Amino acid sequence: MPTIDIEQTRNQARALLDSRIESVTNLVKTRQRITDLREQLADAEREDKRAYVRATKDGWSPEELKKLGLESGAAARRRKPATNRTSDDSSPSTDDGVTGAE
Repeated sequence: MPTIDIEQTRNQARALLDSRIESVTNLVKTRQRITDLREQLADAEREDKRAYVRATKDGWSPEELKKLGLESGAAARRRKPATNRTSDDSSPSTDDGVTGAE
């Protein structure tokens, strides 16, 4: 029976663990980036709302801003989820549980 080199075995085991640690580290970094970007988006949306309100206080009507392609961000956000819900509802289940897509 061949002898087993303990150090070589440990090194191989560490290499395997290092690979697993690297992949989970990348996952954590990616998730943190998503969290950071969501926070940045929320900040940008708040600033957009303040800028829109400033524009209307400076005399721009919502209709004028809409003609310029600058409608209220809240109105634009409200419509997008409604579109998604409509597409989800486009293949309703029948009473027997079969969807329209099948």
